Amino acid sequence: MDDESSRLRIEKLRSLLASANRAYYQNDAPILSDAEYDRLLRELEQLEDRYPQWRSPDSPTQRVGAAPISAFASVEYRVPMMSLDNVFDSEGFAAWWGKLERSLGDGHSFRLSAEPKFDGLSLNLRYEEGSLVSAGTRGDGVHGEDVTHNARTIRNLPLHLAGEGWPDLLEVRGEVVIPSAAFARLNQEREERGEAPFANPRNAAAGSLRQLDPRITARRPLAFFPWGWGEISALPGSSHLAILQRFQDWGFALLNDLLRPIDSLQAAEEYQREMAARRDSLAFEIDGLVFKLDDLDARERLGFTARAPRWAIAYKFPAHEETTVVQDIIASVGRTGVITPVAVLAPVEVAGVIVSRASLHNLDEVRRKDVRVGDTVLIRRAGDVIPELVQVLLDRRPEGAAEWRMPSHCPVCGSEVLRLGDEVAYRCTGGLFCPAQRVGALLHFASRKAMDIQGLGEKLAQQLVDLDIVHTVADLYRLDIDTLARMERMGRRSAEKLLAELACSKNSSLPRFLYALGIPQVGETTARTLAEHFRDLSALMAADEKTLQTVPDVGPVVAQAVAHFFAQGHNQEVIRELLAAGIHWPAPALQERGIWSGKQFVLTGTLERWTRDEAKAEIEKRGGKVVSAVSKKTDFLLVGKNPGSKLAQAEELGIRILGEEEFSQALLPQTEQ
Repeated sequence: MDDESSRLRIEKLRSLLASANRAYYQNDAPILSDAEYDRLLRELEQLEDRYPQWRSPDSPTQRVGAAPISAFASVEYRVPMMSLDNVFDSEGFAAWWGKLERSLGDGHSFRLSAEPKFDGLSLNLRYEEGSLVSAGTRGDGVHGEDVTHNARTIRNLPLHLAGEGWPDLLEVRGEVVIPSAAFARLNQEREERGEAPFANPRNAAAGSLRQLDPRITARRPLAFFPWGWGEISALPGSSHLAILQRFQDWGFALLNDLLRPIDSLQAAEEYQREMAARRDSLAFEIDGLVFKLDDLDARERLGFTARAPRWAIAYKFPAHEETTVVQDIIASVGRTGVITPVAVLAPVEVAGVIVSRASLHNLDEVRRKDVRVGDTVLIRRAGDVIPELVQVLLDRRPEGAAEWRMPSHCPVCGSEVLRLGDEVAYRCTGGLFCPAQRVGALLHFASRKAMDIQGLGEKLAQQLVDLDIVHTVADLYRLDIDTLARMERMGRRSAEKLLAELACSKNSSLPRFLYALGIPQVGETTARTLAEHFRDLSALMAADEKTLQTVPDVGPVVAQAVAHFFAQGHNQEVIRELLAAGIHWPAPALQERGIWSGKQFVLTGTLERWTRDEAKAEIEKRGGKVVSAVSKKTDFLLVGKNPGSKLAQAEELGIRILGEEEFSQALLPQTEQ
């Protein structure tokens, strides 16, 4: 590459990395994978080292992060929040170690501190006379975003320092992160609400801390871990590790088992191998390690470059993100009938695993991310988490790439595919017939609140399906002792018990049978409501959506689900086979008006006299209804030992609270008659 080509390449790299920085720090929407960004930054550093005349103060190699977004006030740091130089392998780390030895002088012994490099959002906390007065993000290193109102909601962050001996002025610097398990739950809750999931814990932490409404931040599972300090009126120690321990005395959380003093190159490499092996089992995501001179006087002698301290280095792990190409998008049918779009990818290694597929979750998510066949995409994988397609790189989209469409019929059984109301998921309506749903249908059919067939667990159900013995739930009643006795870990005695359970299950009830069919949107309560209203299976199967909506508590979505389920010829045939096998029930009794007719109950705490199911049955026997959440419509809260937050909600709304004794007394008149 000649001089002019090098100059043009430097300019192109600066522009690309600057755009990536803005997307990452300000918009929480990365346009490059971690691995790509690191490769391009290293290339730019090498070119600028070779051509120092073209090094620029505004180069990404000379700056930290990006300017704060305009929605927040600015906070200024007298001691800049500098970035760290990076190494990516043992050779690079050994070279940095050698430079450290030469800088400190021959024969000078030194010790390093070693700690994990959290993959979150850096934060500067300013304490004056022990009280938190401000919190700011890294920003450009000198000016950050003032997020004090949100930082105060982080549960493990002290609002006032504990203990004693803290300086009058102290700036504690550290990382805001989200535990991996909490991140998974947060994304699940967002998807259930129809919201887009976060790309990764880092973006979730950044997005949470940048909320304009601190009440939203307070609901996010954020945590703060210190790794350094800024402005300080008096140092409380002479080494990095000693000062971190003082921070712990003053109320900050430290992961002590991950902090390590290092006194040799061999010890540093052993620590790196240990942490690389533990990386995926840690409660928080880390993207590398940080090694720092522990002695503060030695740090003073080495000083800083324009962007980073000479006495510290980040030893980065292999990236959890990579780019690849979407070769196809297929519709996968799950055990519950939900149709999930799945991206078939050009195989790529991400975090040590070859990834060739990634779930796209649902059609709304496909459209939100605008994923198309032929797209170049950013793929992420952390630990044992399923690979996730984070983002489409639109500037690499091939011409003519078409939008993906959900199939109108199940690719496995050919039944109609249906989206109910505002539900995110599309579902195959051939629940009792669809081969993809066999195991799930069997387990639901046999569950305690359905047909209650004890002994039919997941392993046996999977065997029956894998060996092509059971195609639908009706085939359960055709099983014989010789067939069952041949099953793995079954035996003749276990086979006899299961056949007895199957025979016993034939004596059922209409609500249990309806629930066992696995009709979308039909749980126990709706099954009971439908049974009590129609009192006859044939009448229910013949009802159209308009008729179904006349049933109390049955809205358009439930009516659509029920009507479409019974309209499928496959499902009708399985129901006929079940009835022919001998399943029967008495006609449901008319609901008598009880003392709690039309009243709503919520249960909280541990009940001593009943199980929750028994208490629920007593309430429903008297005309009441049990719901899960407290609201203005709730009439009674039944309270057991150790009640949760529902008690406070009920008291605030003026809802009548029933203890177990009062509840028992209310039952007595009807019980004694």
